[in-house]
Amino acid sequence: MVSSSYAQAGEGAAAAGVFVHDFATALAEAGVDTEIVAPALEASLERRGRLLIRRFEVPRLPLSLLSPLRAYDWLPIMRTLSAGRRAVAGSCAATRPDHIFALWALPCGDWARQAARRHGIPYSTWALGSDIWSLGKLPVVRAYLASVLRDASFRFADGQKLGTEVSRISGLDCLFLPSSRAFGAPAPRRPAIAPPYRLAFLGRWHPNKGPDLLLEALAGLPDVEWSRIEAVRICGGGPLETEVMQRVDALARAGHPVTAGGYLDHAAAYELFAWADFVVIPSRIESIPVVFSDAMQVGRPVIASPVGDLPRILADYACGVAADAASAVGLGRALRRALASGPASFAPGVSKAADAFDVRRSAASYLELIRHTVR
Repeated sequence: MVSSSYAQAGEGAAAAGVFVHDFATALAEAGVDTEIVAPALEASLERRGRLLIRRFEVPRLPLSLLSPLRAYDWLPIMRTLSAGRRAVAGSCAATRPDHIFALWALPCGDWARQAARRHGIPYSTWALGSDIWSLGKLPVVRAYLASVLRDASFRFADGQKLGTEVSRISGLDCLFLPSSRAFGAPAPRRPAIAPPYRLAFLGRWHPNKGPDLLLEALAGLPDVEWSRIEAVRICGGGPLETEVMQRVDALARAGHPVTAGGYLDHAAAYELFAWADFVVIPSRIESIPVVFSDAMQVGRPVIASPVGDLPRILADYACGVAADAASAVGLGRALRRALASGPASFAPGVSKAADAFDVRRSAASYLELIRHTVR
């Protein structure tokens, strides 16, 4: 497995990589010798039973915050691309794996393809929204992305709409593989059966994730709606930190129970969701975020923007409220509907969704599909 974002158990700031550890662990527990090749600020090699973790050194983390549109990011990007290419080639030369799984299509799919060509090893890609919705918009990058996808034995995506776009770019089929992690059992505390309710947000403070939209929506709620809210906690970090802190401070000064916190490790993230009655996903761009399956496992319904596959999933499982627009106004209306309904009404749907979005099930599906590519 090659990933540009990989979190050891307990890390809280690794963006999409929070679930890669658990997916790799599920493969190892299924009896598969599994090696992770991933970036770190210091190179290392660690073995845990059937799981080998090979870290290669890069100048800056997380890689998700590097952008080719910023000149000062070019040097770290080039150094990272070069280091990743060498690390994957070295790993394949040393261990001769049966299959390479690239998480995500770029840059990892490129590293996998080069190593695959050199050593005659098949590879597959798993695309996330950041691959396709962001990098896919850059004409030159899109053409290269298409070639990486076409050469893969299998193309996976963590959302069905995203998979449709992968197929459109590559001209080939793309399979749905949900991204989730082993977050934990349902919380001992059940959601409140009557107001006031607790709301939680956990994620990058980035425009794509929409924490600014949530805070703007909260600022627009009338006092009668605030009487239904016990507290709101906004946790994470990222490029919108200044704006997020200013908006949280303004709401607090207005007498509203809103607080902000930093990135959370696994245990603290579980505690946050166990504390909450609703988890809010206010993204502008999304497929199916890991926090969705996290919320389901803990037993918490979500309030979400109508982006990616979230409207379909919330309708199919009845596990939360989808806004009618990915805007502050749309989120405000969704918040009011959720506060009026209460979390208990979504409990059966939340339980069904938790079963469907299980990392062990994803790992088993992946293994079944790639078995015929193994030499």
